[in-house]
Amino acid sequence: MINFLEKALEIQSELVAWRRDFHENPELGFEEYRTSEKIKEFLKSEGIEYKELANTGICAIIKGNGTKTIALRGDIDALPLEDKKAADYSSKIHGKMHACGHDAHTTILMGAAKILNSIKDKLNGNVKLIFEPAEETVGGARFMIKEGALNNPSVDAVIGLHVNEEIKAGHIGVKRGVVNAASNPFTIIIKGKGAHGAHPDTGIDPVVIASNVIMALQTIVSREIPPTDPAVITVGTIHGGTAQNIIPEEVTISGVIRTLRTEHRAYVKQRLVEVVNGITSSMRGSCEIKIEESYPCLYNDDYMITLVESSAKEIIGPEAIETLDKPSMGVESFAYFSMEVPSAFYFLGVRNEEKGIIHPAHGCLFDIDEEALPIGVAIQCKAAFDFLS
Repeated sequence: MINFLEKALEIQSELVAWRRDFHENPELGFEEYRTSEKIKEFLKSEGIEYKELANTGICAIIKGNGTKTIALRGDIDALPLEDKKAADYSSKIHGKMHACGHDAHTTILMGAAKILNSIKDKLNGNVKLIFEPAEETVGGARFMIKEGALNNPSVDAVIGLHVNEEIKAGHIGVKRGVVNAASNPFTIIIKGKGAHGAHPDTGIDPVVIASNVIMALQTIVSREIPPTDPAVITVGTIHGGTAQNIIPEEVTISGVIRTLRTEHRAYVKQRLVEVVNGITSSMRGSCEIKIEESYPCLYNDDYMITLVESSAKEIIGPEAIETLDKPSMGVESFAYFSMEVPSAFYFLGVRNEEKGIIHPAHGCLFDIDEEALPIGVAIQCKAAFDFLS
């Protein structure tokens, strides 16, 4: 029996050093050149084969005995945010920060690679290491998949994790079924006829039309989606007009759709088009609608998440595994992998109130309890080993 936690604790100082180096030197999506070089230097030092995908992404492989293949994924990009916490390892790059824990994800994947590579003669198959760029922006996973990250050899399953500041360090969170929502950003241009503000009868007011559209869009969720199934339509921007007494020619509104079911995703998109077209035409205006295809829903395969849960119990004990009842309306590009092969995605606790590590992700004070790093490494190693066994 291999004690993966013991092995992970043996390299804890390396894990902390890697994580702090990445944290001090954050890079945004598809700009992770330094990060990528550091990963490649590590892989070369360990004698692990790799290839570059999706510009700054890396796909490496540890070859064991057999053809069965499990992939482990870590994302590598940071956020455009000023780091305002007081720490020796705070970001050195103005306006950029690892405010979502991808520095920890990269570190954990490197740690898992180091340990699994050291026991590759005991692996009943292969382990792919997927270092994904641009998770926060366009979803680097889809580009890596397109360029063959899941092929040669064919990947049978993928495991990923995300640090979570609401779960205390030493614990993990597990959610069955749908984990994250699908996203569809949209832009609507409503066209009217300009006129003097004192003579609205001579124009077609796109501001009034846009107001009606915004209110009507909310009824799609409140009156057409079952109340037991979460969905969101958020209008985030409204732009139009140049002066108080001028009715403009057009107004642009933009927002995002979030859904948790594939059928609801299709339905809400269809209804948005119908509602906007209906209102604008009935009020004598016209419109242009663009709905983008962004991140899909992230689904956990029942067998795979059970395997991860079982492996984690041996590392941290059953009492440290928290069952999450509610999915997140946020998005996660690991979803692209979950749409291709059986996948498991879980949450690694990094909260420590005694250390003041309580601040939310995507915030300027975000940090993690680094004691969680070897736990993440050990669980990833154990789950991969168990899958291949």
